[in-house]
Amino acid sequence: MSASTSRRRFHALLAGAALSPLGLLAHPARAAGAAMPLFDAHIHYSHDAVELLPPQQAVAMLRAAGLRGAFVSSSDDRGTQLLAAAAPDLIVPQLRPYRTRADVATWVREPLIVDYVEQRLARHRYVGLGEFHLYGEEAALPVPRRLVALAREHGLILHAHSDIDAVERLFALWPEARVLWAHSGFERPESVRAMLRRHPRLWCDLAFRGDHADGDRIEPAWREAFDEFSTRFVIGTDTFTPERWHVIGDHAERSRRWLASLRPAQAEAIGWRNAESLLRGVA
Repeated sequence: MSASTSRRRFHALLAGAALSPLGLLAHPARAAGAAMPLFDAHIHYSHDAVELLPPQQAVAMLRAAGLRGAFVSSSDDRGTQLLAAAAPDLIVPQLRPYRTRADVATWVREPLIVDYVEQRLARHRYVGLGEFHLYGEEAALPVPRRLVALAREHGLILHAHSDIDAVERLFALWPEARVLWAHSGFERPESVRAMLRRHPRLWCDLAFRGDHADGDRIEPAWREAFDEFSTRFVIGTDTFTPERWHVIGDHAERSRRWLASLRPAQAEAIGWRNAESLLRGVA
């Protein structure tokens, strides 16, 4: 797809969202705090989104969705810095070890990634390292091991898009790490609960985990997970392509609907308090 075609498609999506009853800009009451605030712990603002969506408009969309915080990373890091400068009260920055999207598949064996991460850490403040993709024995490779060491030196949360094996290896490398498990590893709730029992410093984001809810009803196995670990889950949209930005408002509304079926304290915990505590250190 050409850049001009992608740009036209993206703006058409945004226009449709703005006109929809569930559209991003169709809920002025959100900005006034009428709905429960949310903290989105899985947002990307990568180079292609930056080209299509100015930072001020991106921030306006996040605020219109009623977000009180957003954990943001980007490929490359410029997008994160633009959003953090535009809305320091809203954006919690993390450093993604990708210069371009192509690094997703190759970063674990690319020594220049270490140089890139060290340079960015020397220039800016971050709360997390990630979201990075890491599976199984890849965690034993020199580049991921060095990045875990850097995260330890800088006190960063590890935001890992990983299987169970890699998460276990991350904790073996750094037992005191705080790990945010992207998409809860796409594991079944029984496996997620077992991991949470084993690792008190593991949290799970629910990005793309729509299978935990049937409409507004939560699957019983997930409800049991939320009951046992109500302080260890956070929500996330995952804007991994520019087009995903147009669903941020809709995702927030759908999140509020299924959260409303939980006890109020649970809903607030998963909706925003857990992320606030983990990412901002605010209890």
